[in-house]
Amino acid sequence: MAETVHTGQSSSLRRLVPRIFSRSQRRDDVEQLIRTVRSHHPKGDLSIIERAYSTADTAHTGQKRQSGEPYITHPLAVAQILADLGLGPRAVAAALLHDTVEDTEYGLDRLTMEFGDEVAMLVDGVTKLDKVKYGESAQAETVRKMIVAMSRDIRVLLIKLADRLHNARTWGFVPPEKAKKKATETLEIYAPLAHRLGIQAIKAELEDLSFAVLQPKLYAEIDSLVKQRTPQREQYMHTVITDVETDLRDLKIRGQVMGRPKQLYSVYQKMVVRGREFDDIYDLIGIRVLVNTVRDCYAVLGAIHARWTPLPGRFKDYIATPKFNLYQSLHTTVIGPGGRTVEIQIRTHEMHQQAEYGVAAHWKYKERVNGGKADARAVDADMAWLAHISDWQAETADPGEFLESLRFEIGAKEVYVFTPKGRVVGLPAGATPVDFAYAVHTEVGHRTMGAKVNGRLVPLESELHSGDVVEVFTSKNPDAGPSQDWLSFVKSTRARSKIRGWFTKERREEAVEQGKEAIARAMRRQNLPLQRLMSQDSFSEVAQQLRYEDVSALYAAVGEGHVSTQSVLEKVTALVTANETVTGPIDLPPHGGRPRSQRGGSDSGILVRGAPDILVKLAKCCTPVPGDAIVGFVTRGSGVSVHRADCTNVKSLMADPERLIEVEWAPTTKSVFLVQIQVEALDRSGLLSDVTRVLSDHHVNILSATVSTSDDRLAISRFVFEMGDTVHLDRVLNAVRRIDAVYDVYRVTSG
Repeated sequence: MAETVHTGQSSSLRRLVPRIFSRSQRRDDVEQLIRTVRSHHPKGDLSIIERAYSTADTAHTGQKRQSGEPYITHPLAVAQILADLGLGPRAVAAALLHDTVEDTEYGLDRLTMEFGDEVAMLVDGVTKLDKVKYGESAQAETVRKMIVAMSRDIRVLLIKLADRLHNARTWGFVPPEKAKKKATETLEIYAPLAHRLGIQAIKAELEDLSFAVLQPKLYAEIDSLVKQRTPQREQYMHTVITDVETDLRDLKIRGQVMGRPKQLYSVYQKMVVRGREFDDIYDLIGIRVLVNTVRDCYAVLGAIHARWTPLPGRFKDYIATPKFNLYQSLHTTVIGPGGRTVEIQIRTHEMHQQAEYGVAAHWKYKERVNGGKADARAVDADMAWLAHISDWQAETADPGEFLESLRFEIGAKEVYVFTPKGRVVGLPAGATPVDFAYAVHTEVGHRTMGAKVNGRLVPLESELHSGDVVEVFTSKNPDAGPSQDWLSFVKSTRARSKIRGWFTKERREEAVEQGKEAIARAMRRQNLPLQRLMSQDSFSEVAQQLRYEDVSALYAAVGEGHVSTQSVLEKVTALVTANETVTGPIDLPPHGGRPRSQRGGSDSGILVRGAPDILVKLAKCCTPVPGDAIVGFVTRGSGVSVHRADCTNVKSLMADPERLIEVEWAPTTKSVFLVQIQVEALDRSGLLSDVTRVLSDHHVNILSATVSTSDDRLAISRFVFEMGDTVHLDRVLNAVRRIDAVYDVYRVTSG
């Protein structure tokens, strides 16, 4: 049955999206690849490519891709993509070998010995981590490993992008669910990374292929609409191009005028995200003018504005102020022939190479002028954001948080502001002077006490806009530090992680000591063997169970009140008992016959009048907590069920009054209660991530969650979690209430 369904899905996809079923043409030699590399690097050592191909071909012998092709066709295709981008022999050799360490018996040590440290480092950077060892966090940790490697050498990411691009071209041959998972990951991580590197050629194809897999019917429909309107659009575009070419001849400027291709995913985004009609999008004509010099760019711009009326506010000069990914061009929108809007880009041929191939164009140039060895420091200087990503990934221990932060970091729109000395600093949209300070330097951020924007004093939470000149004032006090309030308005991942890191470091030692003392007091109070238990490895195992990096982190969590001492001691004594490594009075003393719930042996926190040993459970329909008025009801075979007095189910229970019983709150340190909260907010990107992150920061153990979004963009989320202290609930609600776009959060006391 499964095979029949899969075949049907494949045939449907093949009809709607034939481009994801492309096969590689098998080449028995690498002449085509070598010719391409030689055209870009005539003096390069091409023998390393032949050796790498021979090694990869031998290592992958007998392996097949899911398309049925010999496996070697994949590394050969990846190498060809990099060669087309203009990368040198070593990067191309690494592309040929990129799957050998991961998928064959050919090890990294042997690769290093035969091809050198540089090629081995590139291959190791794109090798996936073992899923058995890392479990569910394998994907996040693999991406983290790649980020670290690319901060040392950007070619690691170029190889990974080429690898993902060729795999995307053959997604039609893999199971649909796996293809969708890969396509989602590509849209969230790899396409934005390609955009960050300025490689539009790869970014556009990755987006279109991912769109094709995730929305095949929509993709086919937009593709059909585009093809239907192509003849009329081409005719109009020819008229515009002819007029611009006439202007070039009059100016005696040699140049090339062409139409800009329409990307299907871009059309889809404008239709769905921006709510525009297809005819409005597709009627928008775009042309590109390529000339030889910067002076020619501005001359052509003047001629076009003299011919057609420019639209106010639509001129952008990215030549004078390049984008974060070094993109340069002049953008203008004019009212063309017949009153139709025309978008025009004007750039030099060199700028066009940069726009299409981004940082790959830099490597092509640097490898040629340095005799085959690129100047990595020069590239990293151009792409300063790589250093920022590398910094905060080292400070983000949780794999899930790291991946979520990465998605935000690479996908966020940017504003560009200036230092007083004229240096451009890129920041996320909505950034503040505090974000700017941390982008300049961590110590500048920590000591910030005030700011000027465009010469005027402004509050630190003021939103910055592109073109602003920002100056920050710092404190000379050696003990100066950030304010915790800054976390409520900073936008950049770097600033947020640095502020959190500062507070964590400041409080950690104090919290560790407090936690140690609290555990020691509790152990003495319960007559537990202090020396024996503290000398065992049990505390380390408990720290791992609770996902803390070490015992000190566990002590700190106890000291800060995130984990109860009783919970830690229960887990420690259970481990010691199971391992039979400690003798003596290690069982916890009884609590005077107090009733116990069925949830992990923890105390229900309820005292039943006249029946101290009866089983008690808190009703899930209304989830009562200490302080609520409560009613007890004797069930058949399940002890006493405790409800809130105002629970809707209590009315039906009143029909059987003889089964009602008096109960009262008597919580202990072991008591744990279920709580349900509802969060109401305006829907926005990253909302759920922000809410769960705040709950996680408060060490809330989420048991279940439901999320729904209405047509009017209202997001309703419900979370059920465990809680031992009602004061903690107030802190959690206040923290969630401060999240951007959240307008209400409250405890739910009935279904």
